Amino acid sequence: MKMKDAISSGVSHNTLAQGTFIKGDIKAEEDIRIDGKVEGTINCPGKVIIGHQAEIQGDIRCANMDLIGIVTGNIFVDNTFSMRANGVFSGELTAGSLEIEPGATFNGTCKMQ
Repeated sequence: MKMKDAISSGVSHNTLAQGTFIKGDIKAEEDIRIDGKVEGTINCPGKVIIGHQAEIQGDIRCANMDLIGIVTGNIFVDNTFSMRANGVFSGELTAGSLEIEPGATFNGTCKMQ
């Protein structure tokens, strides 16, 4: 197996660590986990995980999403949007399917595709 094949066949993701702040747009080609703060849009053709310490102000577009932290903005998810118990969302959601655990806070509207 070539080195390139070995790298591309594994699970790949990006991470924005707790304590990191980005003001601007993020475009990720692979899955991304955010535990820091972002002011701007996030675009990802894969999965976006918003960790429990994360705070996002801006729009998010992705294929799948797990929300454990805080998002203020509009979210567009092609497939499944999962909100965990401590997740907080304020805005407009468009998703293929929706999962919300007890204890999550959803303030806004939802449109199913």
